[in-house]
Amino acid sequence: MNYLSIDRLSKGFGERTLFENVSFGLAQGDKVAFVANNGTGKSTLLKILAGKDIPDSGEFNFRDGIRVAYLEQEPVLAGSEDQTLEAFVKQASADILEVIRQYEEALDMSSNGSEESLKALERTSAAMDSREAWDFDRRLETMLGRFGIHDLTQRVDTLSGGQRKRLAIALTVLDTPDLLILDEPTNHLDIDMIEWLEQFLMQANITLLMVTHDRYFLDRVCNQILEMHNGKMYRHNGNYAYFLEKRSQREDALQIEIDKAGKLMKKELEWMRRQPKARTTKSKARIDAFDEIKTKANSGKKQGELKLDVKMSRIGGKVLELKKVYKSYDDLEILKGFDYTFKKGERIGVLGKNGVGKSTFLNIITGKEKADSGKVNLGDTIVYGYYTQTGLKLKEDKRVIDVLKDVAEVIQLADGSKLTASQFLQFFLFPPDMQYNFVSQLSGGERRRLHLLTVLIKNPNFLVLDEPTNDLDLLTLNKLEEFLDNFSGCLIIVSHDRYFMDKLVDHLFVFEGEGKVRDFWGPYSEWKAQKEEDEAAEKKNKVAKVEKKRVEQKVQSSSSDKAKLGFKEKYELEQLDKEVPLLEEQVASLQAKLGESSLPYEEIQDASEKLGLLTGELEEKMYRWMVLDERR
Repeated sequence: MNYLSIDRLSKGFGERTLFENVSFGLAQGDKVAFVANNGTGKSTLLKILAGKDIPDSGEFNFRDGIRVAYLEQEPVLAGSEDQTLEAFVKQASADILEVIRQYEEALDMSSNGSEESLKALERTSAAMDSREAWDFDRRLETMLGRFGIHDLTQRVDTLSGGQRKRLAIALTVLDTPDLLILDEPTNHLDIDMIEWLEQFLMQANITLLMVTHDRYFLDRVCNQILEMHNGKMYRHNGNYAYFLEKRSQREDALQIEIDKAGKLMKKELEWMRRQPKARTTKSKARIDAFDEIKTKANSGKKQGELKLDVKMSRIGGKVLELKKVYKSYDDLEILKGFDYTFKKGERIGVLGKNGVGKSTFLNIITGKEKADSGKVNLGDTIVYGYYTQTGLKLKEDKRVIDVLKDVAEVIQLADGSKLTASQFLQFFLFPPDMQYNFVSQLSGGERRRLHLLTVLIKNPNFLVLDEPTNDLDLLTLNKLEEFLDNFSGCLIIVSHDRYFMDKLVDHLFVFEGEGKVRDFWGPYSEWKAQKEEDEAAEKKNKVAKVEKKRVEQKVQSSSSDKAKLGFKEKYELEQLDKEVPLLEEQVASLQAKLGESSLPYEEIQDASEKLGLLTGELEEKMYRWMVLDERR
């Protein structure tokens, strides 16, 4: 079933063309990632589909009757600044609340038994089914809690950017739309939330179009990739790994064609120079063919490379020492007696849920914030390069090249050669025609790339990167990883990009809350495997304790098996006679529910947890009932 058709869409701003004649379609059940370089209009295309922008030409159509939900890269909660979260949530859920109101009204009217009221009840019941509105209040509470939203009395205008993004995601997925359009959904989420969202979107009944730079997320969720390259759209039926393979094959084949065209162009150029003045139809056709060959041959200019091997300042014997460092904000403890001595070439990743103080930790290290107590001793030779999550604070009317020249006119590379600011920008995928654009004309990813460049120009020997992957395209990410892989200085990374962390860090500082920081030696994947192993062992230990308790109860009860039942025990047995059958019914109902193949992931998780608790309770009550019944 076709959900979306796009035919020859084009969009530009002034003289800059973002995309031209883009056409593709989306069918029910498709999970499609849209991949393109920064500044080519990925977010703009999604805004057009969401009705927040208009194309210059072309058209698109959604299937009649389907519900479409759109998540912006940086959500704007319009008209909500003076509202509490509770009021805003009710406003945002007005459609589904109206469905519930109509059903309740029809239910009251149905008591008169008229044919009209019964039809209204049937119609509103179908609407409740369609919107999955029967347990809306429970799902709302669960979803908001899942994204760390608990205080509904808080005003919307007090929310941070990350809290706004989490609120927007919660309300987007709660409405159970037929088609989800998501722009960088993993930005501002911690890893636990990303992995939950990953599992949620993997459900078979969800249709999805999204832009994301998170390669693990993309690889596990999507079954198709749309690639926009040089104004052309390519469709790959497979995940990210398959896309990389096919793109490489396409580029190799294209390069062969370009090389052939180059050789043929030399031959035709000689003919063009010596051709007679008299033009025949045959020679005119050959001239036209020459123009096509020339265009093909000149299309072989490879994309700019991120040559970031800048000269690094020498690191002395002392790098950085933190001794008995304490930091807290009111009741929030961030560091509690933290001790660590950094060594040359260390590569550390920082993990932890949102709000535990990861960015504060980086600010203490770099001297932007002071610790409450303790010592932070920095080596004399250390030069920080600090890439902050907030990005550059620049005047919108400033030109790109002037931003770089404010830091350095000339950059020295590791091999002793020098580059001008303009050349360095070009290596960083800012061609000459873009260098004189104003900052206001840059996309979010281009601003991030420019920020990264201003950090690296300083020739740092200690890089501190706070969420460096947000908004960067995949080409930039790959090149950044190549540079960091060869970087010989110290490196600290805070990132929710699991692929990025796996590739670059040797060990992790895991912020566990209440000022506790665990030093785990290994990349993210190893930590995740260890965490799951620890959780399984903890669960096994709990089961063993319950079993031990049952055995102790059995031993205690066996000594009094022959004793007569007292008044309290008779009452307990009477209650058990009622409770055990009810528990058995609940367990059977949950087992049947878990057998439904169409059950959403969230309900499966919820039902599994309840089943585990009820099964344990039933076993305990059954054992107690048998002991008392035997004595009866």
